[in-house]
Amino acid sequence: MFALTREEDGDVKTDKEPGHHANYNKLIGKNECIVANIRRKPGDNEAVRAYVRAGPRAQLHFNPKTVNAAIVTCGGLCPGLNNVIREITRTLYFMYGIQGKVFGIVGGYKGFYDPKTPPIVLTPENVENIHHEGGTILGSSRGGFDMEKILDFIKSNNIRQLYVIGGDGTHRGAFKIHETCMEKGLHIAVAGIPKTIDNDVDYLDRSFGFITSVEAAQTAIRAAKVEASCNLPNGVGIVKLMGRSSGFIAAHATLGSGDVDLCLVPEVPIILEGPNGCLPHLWRRVKKNGYAVVVVAEGAGEELLGESTETDASGNKKLPQIGEFMKGAINEYFKKQGEEATVKYIDPSYMIRSVPANATDTLYCMQLAQNAVHGTMAGFTGFSVGLCNNKMCLLPIPELVATSPRQMNPRGRTWERILAVTRQPNTI
Repeated sequence: MFALTREEDGDVKTDKEPGHHANYNKLIGKNECIVANIRRKPGDNEAVRAYVRAGPRAQLHFNPKTVNAAIVTCGGLCPGLNNVIREITRTLYFMYGIQGKVFGIVGGYKGFYDPKTPPIVLTPENVENIHHEGGTILGSSRGGFDMEKILDFIKSNNIRQLYVIGGDGTHRGAFKIHETCMEKGLHIAVAGIPKTIDNDVDYLDRSFGFITSVEAAQTAIRAAKVEASCNLPNGVGIVKLMGRSSGFIAAHATLGSGDVDLCLVPEVPIILEGPNGCLPHLWRRVKKNGYAVVVVAEGAGEELLGESTETDASGNKKLPQIGEFMKGAINEYFKKQGEEATVKYIDPSYMIRSVPANATDTLYCMQLAQNAVHGTMAGFTGFSVGLCNNKMCLLPIPELVATSPRQMNPRGRTWERILAVTRQPNTI
């Protein structure tokens, strides 16, 4: 162990590193935790669940002199990836004064062994301005997980800390690395940083990049309103947003806009016609206002179009084309009424995930990255870091992924707000 001792001037130093200042006014105690399930109601017998509080500890498990680290980004893009890479690197060098190297693994898990994409060495200098750019300087990919080849890289480069940035599938891979390292007696800490633009990793208040994506979606919604209101007759603008299994982006973008007349998400069944049909609702809105705006999550409508049996490299099922389907259904419904609809379809899905993080997500990414490093330096492994009840926590990866992807509660308050804003029929 390498003790952190509080100096008289308030700085914190490692007693093995007299020249290194960590500058902490607050150290996290050994038994500090954050209660996760804070809501209670009569007759509730659920046991209290708590997670380890994230933050700097008074004891270091790793000697900063000997730390080599690796960072890998996997899966789809998300605003804030470069922020996390930057802050992990800067925290290792500036807060802990490591004297080893930080390797950036290029192109996801495959980058551990693919000679076409060799790793790059990350320094505070070459990551200084990457947070102003969208995407990830390391590149990303799906699949490519090969345990033996990943371990070969870890051992040959004397990696002591591995930071894996990705969604639930990527985290399952990270935990396999953790378990294998433990079984083989390798002295390595593995930390996950949850990344999902869909905000569907369970137990967390939100995932990084989500707020930026909701903000970026407003441009598409405003464009859809302009197109619908200016193109006669009976203008309808459709915006398809990301959301494979959950409709958080579509729902929050709808609430953040105030201009949407119909919101369709995977959690709520789509009824086309009849008393609770969405098409008669759109007809009424168009007749009243002259136009209507629709927001649809990409995973909505499987009860209409059926589930695909095809999957991508990460095992995610391919989704039916709900946006095009709704465009055709709206046109057909208006024809049945003896009128013509002018439907404009906008698909900004990749645009909202490739933008740089906004100020709120930039702050969140910094907190995630710093606390991931605090956790590994203290000797924690097999964990992920996230915001739970507005407090930073270290969460066991198996628990985090066991119920992911999470879904929005179709009987919850968020959906009630959607119904109030859009005045669409309740199909639950």
